[in-house]
Amino acid sequence: MPLILIVDDSPTEVHVIRRALEKVGYETAVATDGAEGVRMAKTIRPDLILMDIVMPGVNGYQATRALARDPDTRGIPVIMVTSKGQESDRIWGMRQGAIDYLVKPVTAEMLVQKTQLALAG
Repeated sequence: MPLILIVDDSPTEVHVIRRALEKVGYETAVATDGAEGVRMAKTIRPDLILMDIVMPGVNGYQATRALARDPDTRGIPVIMVTSKGQESDRIWGMRQGAIDYLVKPVTAEMLVQKTQLALAG
């Protein structure tokens, strides 16, 4: 089963996202900030990363940009999952290397659908 790395500093959001993904059979791992997310991506090589933007230290934009620029991680798709709902936020997230952008709150159905699409390539 594919491994999804959830990068989010909110325990509540992590719980909701993890539950939705594990319910349909995905394996999950969690990082609580961007720096940890980048480190974990290099170590565990997830099939997909769900990235929050607003986090302490390295934010989601910075982490996504670092992943996209690193030859070891650039092939891992990143979906931004964030409360930042402005069009300019979405555009900036996509420019950093994200393949999709979801605004919280995200339904379990939408999360699973977008995850399946991302993993299908």
